Amino acid sequence: MTTQILEAGDWSLLLPDEWSAEQVDDSIVIGDRDGVGTLEISELRKESGLFEAIDLEAIMDQALSWHAITLGSFTGWEASLIEEETAIREWALHAGGVMLYVTYSCDLPIRSLDDAAVDEILATLCYAAP
Repeated sequence: MTTQILEAGDWSLLLPDEWSAEQVDDSIVIGDRDGVGTLEISELRKESGLFEAIDLEAIMDQALSWHAITLGSFTGWEASLIEEETAIREWALHAGGVMLYVTYSCDLPIRSLDDAAVDEILATLCYAAP
């Protein structure tokens, strides 16, 4: 399997060739050829200083059960939920002066189909300090 590098300023990740990414407004939207689900990444940058765990708590839905996670060079939390007929996974991650809010959503009946691929993609997150 070959991969491509998605670079977004001072962070990057690897995408398998069957996945593609595009900039939509202030987010990067990533999907695979079968159109099973959508991975969306939004970022927030601090003008100076580093993000800390307390900064992430401001964007986390407190009604969800969040679990600590490390993905590549980012740390933060992950949660899952179901809204109507949609399965959603969320991540609030930070490294240096970058905070990423990541969501993956797909139809409920196929919710685990891309889980392994999404986990592998996010595990390649890399932060390169400016």
